Amino acid sequence: MSLLNHALRAGRTQPPATPSTPRTVLVAGGGGALGSAVLEALLAGRNFAPVRVLATRALSTAMQGLEPIVVDDIGIDVAPESGVAPIADTALIVFDRERHANGRELAFLRPAPQDLMPIARWLHRRGVRALVVVLPHSPASLPDALKSGLANLDEQAAAALGFEQLVFVRSAQAPTHARAAQWLQRLADGVLAQMQMMVASSHQPVRAGKVARFVAELAVQLGGVVPGTRVAPPELVWQAAQLRDPAALVEAWLAARELPEVSAPRKRW
Repeated sequence: MSLLNHALRAGRTQPPATPSTPRTVLVAGGGGALGSAVLEALLAGRNFAPVRVLATRALSTAMQGLEPIVVDDIGIDVAPESGVAPIADTALIVFDRERHANGRELAFLRPAPQDLMPIARWLHRRGVRALVVVLPHSPASLPDALKSGLANLDEQAAAALGFEQLVFVRSAQAPTHARAAQWLQRLADGVLAQMQMMVASSHQPVRAGKVARFVAELAVQLGGVVPGTRVAPPELVWQAAQLRDPAALVEAWLAARELPEVSAPRKRW
């Protein structure tokens, strides 16, 4: 092949693609059953590098890819200096009950309901474009301040901050079924409701790890969808908890398509 042919061929070929910059994520609320499960899911997915977590004191960790960011109750309200690089592309604020599984969890920042707006403002000033606010995975574990969800004014104020993506993830709850028309069916439903051993496992409280995988997948896919504010309802979170891999469900929900069906586990008699 002549030099001219080589030159013409080079002109038609596409330049080699440059590797994209790794996405970064930050978690506020990495302690507790749900918060720690969210951290594990984000680290296992390897879609973000690094995975940052807010801590109230120095935290030594051997987990590869985990980067603690030390703040205090006042520090999150202080505007950063000009020229500071964005702290993360995506951030998650996880509300959860405190647990004392080990002393290290006490080092993680534990957001309270009244901390939503101060943390959200700080994250927005630090360059975060997508924010996911996660309520406890089970309604039974909700603190009193979150029994009815976050205050509507706080949610509206968070939406007004200007995040490209904002998602509120509710506590998982199984869909309620309509009351049967036949009295015999209603009687059978009542008997089954009283006998816990005969209720399908899908009706039991969901596990934190299941919800964490849904939340992590949601954070991954938010980067490629139309900007906006969304609310993941309790039924959606419950549905995701029934799946081994929630990726298809998350993709369908974000694209406003029909959700895939979930096959409930068989009842144990």
